[in-house]
Amino acid sequence: MSLAASPACGAPVKPLSVAEARFYLYTTLFVAGNIALPALCHLVPGGGPMLLPIYFFTLVAGWRFGLAAGLATAVLSPLANHALTGMPVQAMLPAILVKSVLLAAIASWIARRFGLSLLAVAIAVLGYQVAGGIVEGFLSASLAAALADFRVGLPGIVLQILGGYTVLRMLARGDRN
Repeated sequence: MSLAASPACGAPVKPLSVAEARFYLYTTLFVAGNIALPALCHLVPGGGPMLLPIYFFTLVAGWRFGLAAGLATAVLSPLANHALTGMPVQAMLPAILVKSVLLAAIASWIARRFGLSLLAVAIAVLGYQVAGGIVEGFLSASLAAALADFRVGLPGIVLQILGGYTVLRMLARGDRN
């Protein structure tokens, strides 16, 4: 199976520049999404660690609008969420920030290199999870902490892959109309 996708099948749009007003509009919407989705997921016991919702719109931002929008979403989402809700807890912020930044960078790169496919989105999600898990292991000096997102967060990883792909496909279809 090829990673490549035809431009009509979800090639990323031109990355947004920080000089564009749309950059700030979309980043604000993605950060708001990364605050609202975790709030909803935390209504389910263990929903945050299980569903990994704070990463969802970072994936979409980095994939769809490029590295700058992805990085802004990656950094602002956990910080704003923590300031407004106390979640994620301060002890988890470094690991979540690292994983968010890795996701934005990996998603942006894979989108530009391969285009949209389910396999490409899966590689982006698994890539940030593996790289982030290694960094988290070093930060916490705990193999258990490094593997927690894989063990506990498997439903969230699957939702990021399938949900992210679905949302990105819907956005790509909107471009053609």
